[in-house]
Amino acid sequence: MKLTVRQKIFVCMGLLVLILGGAHAVTKQAYMESLFDQFRKEELSAPYLNAPPGEQIEILKTYVSDKMQKLGLGNLVLFLAIGLFVSLWISGVLTIPLRKLVAAIERVAQGDLDVNVPVQSKDEYGKVIQTFNDMTLRLREAEDARRRLVADVAHELRTPLSIMQLKLENAQQTGQYVPPEMLLRLHDEVIRLGLLVEDLHVLSLAEAGRLALDCKPLDLSARLEQIVDDVKMEAEEHGLEMRFYSNTRPVTVMVDARRITQVFINLLTNAIRYTPEGGKISVVMEDKVLERDAVYTCVSVIDTGIGIPAEELAHLFDRFYRVEKARSRHTGGTGLGLSIAHHFVRAHGGFIRVASEPDQGTTFSVYLPSGK
Repeated sequence: MKLTVRQKIFVCMGLLVLILGGAHAVTKQAYMESLFDQFRKEELSAPYLNAPPGEQIEILKTYVSDKMQKLGLGNLVLFLAIGLFVSLWISGVLTIPLRKLVAAIERVAQGDLDVNVPVQSKDEYGKVIQTFNDMTLRLREAEDARRRLVADVAHELRTPLSIMQLKLENAQQTGQYVPPEMLLRLHDEVIRLGLLVEDLHVLSLAEAGRLALDCKPLDLSARLEQIVDDVKMEAEEHGLEMRFYSNTRPVTVMVDARRITQVFINLLTNAIRYTPEGGKISVVMEDKVLERDAVYTCVSVIDTGIGIPAEELAHLFDRFYRVEKARSRHTGGTGLGLSIAHHFVRAHGGFIRVASEPDQGTTFSVYLPSGK
């Protein structure tokens, strides 16, 4: 039977009262018997026996009262001592988990995140300790993510900066005329840096829940048709077929049009990048889809590309994460697109699901709350 801390204290104190009460009753009974035996030996003399009954009763009452006062005082001191000792012991036993937790918290405060307190009960202490262990685990994961982020940002910034530095140093050392082609290359790297910094800024706002959204009613079917038309030329240049399908039109949702457009541009760009020539990309929209006890509009981006290994799926929406085949900066992007899409959709109260099979293709499904 699982007891709460309050119930444990109640049970312990109840047992303490029962033990002390029983001990008091037994002690009093035994003392009364010995008291009458002692009275018989000390007071049953000729004067007592010759006294009137009323006086005999008064003598007995006085004798017993004096003795019981001494007993009561002694029992009070004894039971108080026992009660304090037992209470101290009970409090020590009940606060052992708390003391372990306090020691672990002090270690965390000193910067040691590799702390795990054993969960030895299922009461409130056990729940608090389990919550603490979960918190330290998330702190470790956040610290690891921070370190990876710093390393990734440094890597992404170092490459274009190195290119620009090398080009400028060569131009400075040679003292020759700088051709427009070199300036164009430098400008491309500046644009790359600007886009990376802007993506990081927007992503940080989204993760902190501070992303400002200008939500208005939007005909999602019309917007998706426009997006597909905008990227279809790029798909055709790669030898890909791209189509849009919808089971109903129009479909109105309450979204920030600019942010949602960026979500689907990112998904379609990824699909084009990782689908071999001759493949197909489909954008399928379904309205009034019941998921998680709510109604959503679902838009799926389905490709017949290289697919994603199962072990990689859990990390797809992490910052700078790229599947191993896409590690190149030039073929794999910065690794921020999916993370941005994920946080943009969450900011709208929706979510993204992904399903993939290597060499079979990938499906990204975006669920957005249906418009009223």
